[in-house]
Amino acid sequence: MLTRKFFLLSLIFLILLSGCDILTTGKNINVVIVDNAAQKSLSVPSGSSVKQAIEIAGVTLNALDKTNPISTTLLSENTTITITRVTEEFSIEQAIVPFEQQTVKNESLPEGQSVLIQAGANGIQQNTFRILFENGIETSRTFVSSEITQAAKPEILMIGVQSPFTPQTISGTIAYISASNAWIMEDSTINRRLVVSTADLDGRVFSVSPDREWLLFSRLSTEEGLINTLWVVNLKSESPEPVNTGITNVVNYADWVPGRGRTISFSTVEPVPTAPGWNANNDLLIYRFDAEGKPFETKLVVDKNSGGISGWWGASYEWSTNGSKLAYARPDSIGLVDLESGALIPLAEFDVFNTGSDWAWVPGIKWSPDDQSIFTTLLPASSNGTITVPALSVILIGAQKVINLVPNCGLFCYPTPSPVNKDGRYSVAYLAAILPDQSETSRYSLKAMDRDGSNQRKYYPDEGIQGLSPQILKWSPTWAQDQLLAGIAQGNLILVNTEGGSVKQITGDGSISKVDWK
Repeated sequence: MLTRKFFLLSLIFLILLSGCDILTTGKNINVVIVDNAAQKSLSVPSGSSVKQAIEIAGVTLNALDKTNPISTTLLSENTTITITRVTEEFSIEQAIVPFEQQTVKNESLPEGQSVLIQAGANGIQQNTFRILFENGIETSRTFVSSEITQAAKPEILMIGVQSPFTPQTISGTIAYISASNAWIMEDSTINRRLVVSTADLDGRVFSVSPDREWLLFSRLSTEEGLINTLWVVNLKSESPEPVNTGITNVVNYADWVPGRGRTISFSTVEPVPTAPGWNANNDLLIYRFDAEGKPFETKLVVDKNSGGISGWWGASYEWSTNGSKLAYARPDSIGLVDLESGALIPLAEFDVFNTGSDWAWVPGIKWSPDDQSIFTTLLPASSNGTITVPALSVILIGAQKVINLVPNCGLFCYPTPSPVNKDGRYSVAYLAAILPDQSETSRYSLKAMDRDGSNQRKYYPDEGIQGLSPQILKWSPTWAQDQLLAGIAQGNLILVNTEGGSVKQITGDGSISKVDWK
């Protein structure tokens, strides 16, 4: 039995051995390899595949190369193997993106007149293609991706349309932003002049100088790392040309310094990628320029600082009417700035209002005409944890006392004292929240009162008309004579006669976002 098993194993071994001998000593076959223009004949063992034959020939294939027959095919006598060399390239081609043409109707222009407020510019689109070559000849082109490397800028043409509203005689200069451009009115509301036509005013800073010669304004920046830039323009020039101050990232405050010609003060921020888009420096600098708008002097008054609780949002400042005092407001306090040392002297401190979002509430502040008090909005202290509604208040500086004049006024009352009349009296215009317990989102009524909070009267809106968005109202510089007050209602300029109570709409295209009156 053992002898039989040994015989069978020996037989199997001999068969396997003879098979290996067949594979290694069997006859060869002849094949031809054609590689592009080169041709090579060689002999390979019978049963070889195309891949094996190419390896025996010492030919190297690249990842995209192709063979005919395919690499796994077993060869027979006189087979011709054709190698196709395949390469790829990625081609980047630029294409023109034509600019669009837009028209904007504006009643600030005379009917039929047109002004090109922005020249159009074509954009650039970058297209990427994958191109395949077989033996150096292009065989396919496939679209891969597209990217706009330079956006097209639309051509914007402003066309004048007839205004249906009766002109109003005015004193001083009314400046306003319409469709992101700056306009002024002088003598009459029908006399309107375009002074800045860049179509990029962001409205964060917009102020006429006390002498009505210059306009200070901010422009949205498209440069990476910049939020905006600060500019001035001479309003007395027949062909106004904006002048860049070189000041950037001004979000919370910039304005003229009273009593000092061609002098502004400003506070800066640092752009960040997270909401709201900046961290405030809470600083204050004074900047002077010459008659041509060129920089003359820059002086630091308040150094960069944390700004207290929620100081990341930023502080605001307000000069007294004669320019001798400076007040500040930030999310946790209101006070005075020591102009010599830059120190902040609190007059009123309060808990930070919890907005529940990525913004912080900073009370508006305005000096009284005699520079002895500051009108503002304060959040009354709550002893039982209930939600309180801000009140319109006045801070008496000499007495170091706070008096609440209008309770439940809302977050955005923005009280604004008028100039004094011949009797030395003045009024205070303010906004009152229509829904006081929702004042952060509520619309507002336009009201005025005497300086002690008495004689409160409402001017706008009438029943069934939408209230105002939060804004700072602007008194006529000759209020003692004309009793006029300016505001914006649904994007239109309105003038209120605070003596007779009438409200006159001045514009009707709904494009006004900011106004100043000096």
